[in-house]
Amino acid sequence: MLEVENIQVVYDNAIEALRNTSFQVEPGSITALLGSNGAGKSTVLKSISGTLYPENGRVRSGIIRFDGQELAQLMPDVIVRLGIAQVPEGRRLFIELTVEENLLIGGYTRSRGECTETLEEIYELFPRLREKRGAVAGYLSGGEQQMVAIGRALMARPKLLMLDEPSLGIAPVIVRDIYKAIVELNRSRGMTILLVEQDAALAIKTAGYAYVMENGRVVLDGSGEDLSKNEDIREFYLGLGARGDRKSMRDVKHYKRRKRWLS
Repeated sequence: MLEVENIQVVYDNAIEALRNTSFQVEPGSITALLGSNGAGKSTVLKSISGTLYPENGRVRSGIIRFDGQELAQLMPDVIVRLGIAQVPEGRRLFIELTVEENLLIGGYTRSRGECTETLEEIYELFPRLREKRGAVAGYLSGGEQQMVAIGRALMARPKLLMLDEPSLGIAPVIVRDIYKAIVELNRSRGMTILLVEQDAALAIKTAGYAYVMENGRVVLDGSGEDLSKNEDIREFYLGLGARGDRKSMRDVKHYKRRKRWLS
């Protein structure tokens, strides 16, 4: 479904954010991009959705292909119509509008009838939003705002839903609800998910396949099950020793300097 081949992304024609980054997302899968801050995960999503330009970024080389269509030169609204929707990091809602007004904005590429139907589906997925449909978005909790952001993306009826740090700054109980909804979208509705997440344990548990990014490139990939057993992933990303015991922060920082994939 989605193929990213050797893309290089630069900001301000000077700062290289991605170099020769390649990965694939299969139809009907949940695929995760893992990595620390600055690894290039969010830049990957912006490259796919065509939203690099506000930060003066551009894809300098490589190919991004979705269902056979190359995306690199397309405008964001065209990419949405092709079937890709992104939930940005930090939600970025219209905080002075109501929950329902925010959701309806996401359906600008759809007919009124489709919007009405999809709105009901979103309220079934997130019952909390039905209760708050008339509330001003700026007064919602962080978790409720994330639900609105996901719902707004779903209003476009995407084939591929991209989520950027959906657990960031949210209470654990709400994170569970959000990830339950993500799995529901994938299993019951067949929606393909591309997930960017710093919580490696949560992402590996949820995704069928994952790619690990460091310094703007993919350095490791595998199934969620295989990565959960990988010594490097366990020690650096999950903070676990060989016997499953928790490592101290001092040990983890030391291990960062000797990760095999950076040698």
